[in-house]
Amino acid sequence: MTSIDLSRRNLLRISGLVLLTGVASCTTAPRMSSTPSDGDDETAAALPLVNQLRAKSGLTALRVDPAASAAAIYQAKRMASAGKMTHLMGMADSFGARVTKSGVQLPAAENIAAGQQSVEAAVTAWINSQHHLENMLGRYNGLGVAVAHNTSSRNIPYWAMVLSS
Repeated sequence: MTSIDLSRRNLLRISGLVLLTGVASCTTAPRMSSTPSDGDDETAAALPLVNQLRAKSGLTALRVDPAASAAAIYQAKRMASAGKMTHLMGMADSFGARVTKSGVQLPAAENIAAGQQSVEAAVTAWINSQHHLENMLGRYNGLGVAVAHNTSSRNIPYWAMVLSS
C-alpha cells in the first residue's frame, strides 16, 4: 500500500467520525431559544379542579408533589423555549429519565397543552381528551402543574401536568 491509500483511508475514517458526531448531536434535546422562558407553578390552582373530577369518579384526592411540580415546570419551560408542544425532544429524550431526575416516583404520567390562557382552560382541555382524562383518573397520588411563556414563541402559554405515584 502506498501512503496515498493510507491517507484516503484515514480521511474516510475521519469523515465517518465527523458524520457520526453530527448525527449524534441531532439526537439530543434541541437548542433552547436565546430568550429564556419563565415558568410558573400552577399546581395550587389546578389541584382543586383535578380533585373535584376525581371525587366525581369516587377516587382519592391527589396531593401537591414538589417533585412533580419541578418536573412540570421543567417540561413547560422546555416546550416554551423550543416553541413547540411535545413530550419528547430529540431521539434520545426519555420521559421516565426526565421526570426521575426531578425526583418523581414512577409510574408517572404527563399531560401537555399549549395556547390555553388559564389553568381552568388547560384542565378543561385535558378533561375533554380521553387519554389525558384517563391520566388524571389514574392510580396516582401526586400532582404538579406548570405554565411557561416565551416571547420568541409569540408568548404562547405551554402547560405541563405531571402525575406521580
